[in-house]
Amino acid sequence: MHVEREKIILVGVFLPNRTEEAFWNSMSELRSLAKTANGEVVDELIQKLERVNQASFIGSGKLLELNELAEMHEADVIIFNSELSATQVRNISRAVDARIIDRTQLILDIFAMRAKSKEGKLQVAYAQYKYLLPRLSGQGVLLSKLGGGIGSRGPGETKLEMDKRHIREKMHDIKAQLTHVEQHRKRIIDRRNGQSVFRFGLIGYTNAGKSTIFNRLTNETTLEEDKLFATLDPTTRKIRFSGGFQALLTDTVGFIQDLPTTLIAAFRSTLEETANVDVLIHVVDASDLDYLQHETTVLVLLEELEMNRIPILTVYNKMDQVAENFIPDRPEHILISALNEKAPSIIKQRMIELIEKNWTFFTKELSEASGKELAQIKQQAWITKLEYLENKQVYLVEGYQPRKESTND
Repeated sequence: MHVEREKIILVGVFLPNRTEEAFWNSMSELRSLAKTANGEVVDELIQKLERVNQASFIGSGKLLELNELAEMHEADVIIFNSELSATQVRNISRAVDARIIDRTQLILDIFAMRAKSKEGKLQVAYAQYKYLLPRLSGQGVLLSKLGGGIGSRGPGETKLEMDKRHIREKMHDIKAQLTHVEQHRKRIIDRRNGQSVFRFGLIGYTNAGKSTIFNRLTNETTLEEDKLFATLDPTTRKIRFSGGFQALLTDTVGFIQDLPTTLIAAFRSTLEETANVDVLIHVVDASDLDYLQHETTVLVLLEELEMNRIPILTVYNKMDQVAENFIPDRPEHILISALNEKAPSIIKQRMIELIEKNWTFFTKELSEASGKELAQIKQQAWITKLEYLENKQVYLVEGYQPRKESTND
């Protein structure tokens, strides 16, 4: 089915507090976000300013120019690369005959499209209402321009007609539902934690190739798309190693620069599954010229989410497409191309090394009658040596197991 794509004009203001490179990278990311939201970017308007215009964000001359561009292209939506205040949206809407949204609204919109689980949908709806609440006063001129489309998906199209009290009630209701869902998820996580399983969490900048690596390692098929936020709801699967040993691997939503504060909470919930993993696997798209900035974005967000204490293995992906001057800058790293047939075994080998580093070495002697116990140990511990000692008529088992269980074996 052919979906009519909305025509979009992007607006970026280059301020003195950003480097030129960071500004253009963020514009390029906005382009990708617009494409992910099923829009077609028809033009861009850039203005260099010392400070933003409090009334209309861009200068009055640029505002006239923006209106001309919107008329010429018959644009449906204008997307600003920064967060706009209610006053700015109102003033721009008076001058420009198109729907005016900002980067935050666009990201919220994509999250609304991508959320599949009940919790994901609730988190996004809550974030959208929270974003909307301070922007409700005097939206009259806007209402006529908000039919549907980019920037207006999610909790429903009547959202702007709701008064603030109604929205607060909605938020209260969502919060209650979320608490219930979160408790359920916490019970599942606690049950997993009680199983003494080694857990890995896949993190990384959006579109770095996490889902591809996840699928290669677990033989699953989660969504692999060249779009931002292809995976929004966390997925956990078993990963099997030789000898019957199993670990858990969780795939998460992609990180992004300037993630709206409204979304940190929605983000936190998808990352909570990863918050108690043993090792984080940070996938970096090494072919992206801005890979260092992407790395930093992820590490800063991990700090905000209080997850920076977890050991990290950096996987530099897409090595078949890297620039000649690429230099890995994280000490614990591997270089791969996820689509290469050797990639899974390279990653698994390093995973085993990390298991050995983070768990405790044990040695045990089991009688011939302990077949059931031996089978259980094979599943829950990483076995490095298993041999039958004729003279004692026992099995000698050596390997690694969780620290908390490392009593005086």
